Amino acid sequence: MDNKAVLLDSNTLQKDLRIRLPKQILSNLPVKIGDTFNIYLNPSTQEIILRIAANDQDDASSRDNGNY
Repeated sequence: MDNKAVLLDSNTLQKDLRIRLPKQILSNLPVKIGDTFNIYLNPSTQEIILRIAANDQDDASSRDNGNY
């Protein structure tokens, strides 16, 4: 898998801490409205990482190996 970041959009953090995701996510990732994302923070690079949440623990451990 290619680990290059692609900028899809820029947004402002809302007062209630919401972040609006761009519609391109629906056409570029295997997700649909209502799917859950896990939120990670990499403090050394000041990055917020969203990953599609796995449906079961086995898939979660294979998908989330600690690498950003």
